[in-house]
Amino acid sequence: MDFHSIEEKWQRRWAEARVFEATPEPGRPKYFITAAYPYPNGAIHIGHGRTYLIADVLARFYRHRGYAVLYPMGFHYTGTPILTVAESIAAGDRKTMEDFKVIYDVPEEDVKRMGDPLFLANYFRELSKQYMKKMGLSIDWSREFTTIDPEYQQFIRWQFKKLADRGLVVRGRHPVGWCPKHQMPVGAHDTKDDKEPEIGEWTLIFFEGTDGLYYPAATLRPETVLGVTNLWINPDEDYAVAEADGRRVVLSLDAAFRLSFQTKVKVLERVKGEKFVGASVRNPVTGEKVPILPAKFVDVHTGTGVVMAVPAHAPYDYVALKELGQERLIPLITVEGYGEFPAKEVVERMGIKSQTDPKLEDATKEVYMAEHNKGVMRQDVVERVGRDLPELARALLKGFFSLYIAGKPVREARETIKAWMRAAGIGGEMYEIMNKPVYCRCGTEVVVKVLEDQWFLNYGDPGWKSLTKELLRSMRILPPEARAHFEATIDWLDKRACARTRGLGTPLPWDPNWIIESLSDSTIYMAYYTVIRKIREFGLRPDQLTEAFWDYVFLGRGSPEEVSRAIGASPDVLKAIREEFTYWYPLDSRNSGKDLIPNHLTFFLFNHAAIFPRELWPRQIVANGWVLVEGEKMSKSKRNVLALGKAVNQYGADPLRATLAVSAEVDQDLDFRGTVARFIAKHLEEIFDLILSIVERAEDRGEGTAERWFRSEAALLLEKAARAYEEVSIREAAVYILYDMRRLAERYLAIAGTPSKSIIDVLKAWIIAMEPIVPHMAEELWERLGERPFVAKAPWPTLPVDKGVLLAMRYVDMLIEDVSSLMKIVEDAKRAVIYVNGNFAWLKAAAKAKDVRELISAGVPANMAKRVFDFARQLSDEVRQLVADVEYFDEYSTLAELGTYISKALSLDVLVYKADDPQAPDLGGKKRAALPLKPGIYLEK
Repeated sequence: MDFHSIEEKWQRRWAEARVFEATPEPGRPKYFITAAYPYPNGAIHIGHGRTYLIADVLARFYRHRGYAVLYPMGFHYTGTPILTVAESIAAGDRKTMEDFKVIYDVPEEDVKRMGDPLFLANYFRELSKQYMKKMGLSIDWSREFTTIDPEYQQFIRWQFKKLADRGLVVRGRHPVGWCPKHQMPVGAHDTKDDKEPEIGEWTLIFFEGTDGLYYPAATLRPETVLGVTNLWINPDEDYAVAEADGRRVVLSLDAAFRLSFQTKVKVLERVKGEKFVGASVRNPVTGEKVPILPAKFVDVHTGTGVVMAVPAHAPYDYVALKELGQERLIPLITVEGYGEFPAKEVVERMGIKSQTDPKLEDATKEVYMAEHNKGVMRQDVVERVGRDLPELARALLKGFFSLYIAGKPVREARETIKAWMRAAGIGGEMYEIMNKPVYCRCGTEVVVKVLEDQWFLNYGDPGWKSLTKELLRSMRILPPEARAHFEATIDWLDKRACARTRGLGTPLPWDPNWIIESLSDSTIYMAYYTVIRKIREFGLRPDQLTEAFWDYVFLGRGSPEEVSRAIGASPDVLKAIREEFTYWYPLDSRNSGKDLIPNHLTFFLFNHAAIFPRELWPRQIVANGWVLVEGEKMSKSKRNVLALGKAVNQYGADPLRATLAVSAEVDQDLDFRGTVARFIAKHLEEIFDLILSIVERAEDRGEGTAERWFRSEAALLLEKAARAYEEVSIREAAVYILYDMRRLAERYLAIAGTPSKSIIDVLKAWIIAMEPIVPHMAEELWERLGERPFVAKAPWPTLPVDKGVLLAMRYVDMLIEDVSSLMKIVEDAKRAVIYVNGNFAWLKAAAKAKDVRELISAGVPANMAKRVFDFARQLSDEVRQLVADVEYFDEYSTLAELGTYISKALSLDVLVYKADDPQAPDLGGKKRAALPLKPGIYLEK
């Protein structure tokens, strides 16, 4: 089977007939689905392909269900991803150029031209578009756009005006991820591997040295300052004496660099850490003098490179001090289930002897988690404070700690002591990338910068958060477990920089020196898909797409006549554009990878909640897992990125689609294996040949039990597949359609021998059901079975279900199983003698009866009632339901009709008697053993 020629044929025909161009059909239900548009800083790969396939399967399924379906696509040019790659190539970066040649087969002469960002973007846009078409995605390309199109920029200006009007765009001081090279904020889409910089806050505690220097210890647990026994400094690393905020401080050279983006820092001297070892410093809270000790475990690239030791509550500190022959423990926190010194207790329990023991990480996590969740500050910590203060001053300080620290939960005490130290001038803060290292796409490591005049989207606004949570509650989230991830993201999101000073995109409407960044202009663009075709069709100019235009089209504000006068467009044109929007909106499903939950997908919720009324809020999000290739994460450095077009060329579109569909359920990560794709290609070819073979061999004869059974079983499988599609259980649907249906067809042939033409309708139903997954093969089969024009437009099949024939086959299956079990005991049997009990009414009564007495009252003989009742309890739920639903069932006639099949299945002669036939011999007393649906069986040698 030549998959490629079949695929090219049908892709050409779909395009010629414009099959997937969607138009409103009033009175017909609609289904509007989108998947995240790609950055064309490279061509799309198989990971994109999985997300787009899931959306495509749903789009195709809902077309079969009678919906008008819109599945559009655009391209995201905004921000720095494209610009950074182009700059690398312009600077002669051979690695990037070689990557493009190896991964995407870009010719040398085209690679050289990619120093121009627009050439690069347009090249990969077209290449990605070709890949999507080659994969058979049913996209409406008439709505395609890029995010630097002038019409789109007008749309984004309107969006930001709406947010600003609500006070959700603010300017002020806030920490952001920052690229030191380009001097601009960065978010996930600006970084390598799309890694969102996670900004955390260290508390700085200033320990004053006898040398007049301050040592700012960085900590996430400021409440433990009361138990400090010493400071740690790494003697082998580079440190600095610097001037910062009016103090002369000691910190690592790297920390001085990082802190310089948050406050004014002037390095006065560069020295090795060993210079400070042995000095004494004063604990600003307790007043105690403690030594500075050497510790090679101190990471100078984290915090300040100055670490305070609290050995009673920090396993690393306890082990390090013990190795130095010191063991001073100051208990601060009581935790249920732990003793006075939790760190020591856990270290000893785990058998940790050295600072290099990897189990220290687990010990630290255990202690910190237990103390954070269940810890309470001891009452006697009050005695630790202000020991160097005059008695009156110390008494006041002890009073504060007695009221607000002692006896308080650790979480509460932490915030209180942090705020007090800052107010007292003995503490401060330092922001850090907690998931470091994070690299800008240019290769520079990202730091945290505190910006004074940056524009932010204020996702921390309580009212906005509340409205977004309301939207989330109204939505269907798949997989359901992802809902907690969304809730957590909504909770922790705060101000987020929404503009940059470089990159492609839309200038901020009120401050054109700033460009709206990529994760801020890609939150409600789904609405734009609904109207861009009409805007082009009616020839509206960008300058006509004013705030009044968008207010009317999206929010229904004003009248078409008023807007017409303001922008110079016909009222009928405006009505048509609004009608297009109101037909398609709200969005029915948003499909993307789970990695976008912490940014894009949650921003999508926030912005819809802020701008659109509740009736236009989106209805569903599907967040799928990642794709590995041959067990490894895709990486340009490994050059194992599998471009979607290459995968299609290598395996064929339908085999690739089927492989992505069956290899993992939507919520799971998927490991794409070439051997699996090749095996599935063979499997599809066998299905193709099987269907055509049945059609060619089919005889023009009436229907029998086999045909009615085949149709009924197929109907049940199709119902299961439809439910799976609706639940976005794509793998489950694919298994029903590509595997269970094949087994069903092969069993039908085994039962019927020669197929009947009467089951061609079942084959057509099967072809429709497989179309969402393997559309090209389905179209080819549809045509070969004489159907026109496209299976993609065929309604979802409905087949009649004959419960009597289903019961007959379940009965035959149970009989074959029982005989097979006996054959293991009676070896070399030549014939099976079957005695059937024709009192089906007894079993129907037993299926409903609550006890044996009720069954006897229903007319079942007393000597049979218990046996029949017990047997009915042993039946599967499905068979018991069939028994209840079927009015009359003739076991004898069923076995007579299917005797040949049973005999073949068992490789035995089969002889059937009625158990109540006085002329029938009673071999082995099996006549009396027969129950309804449970024949007596005697095996003869």
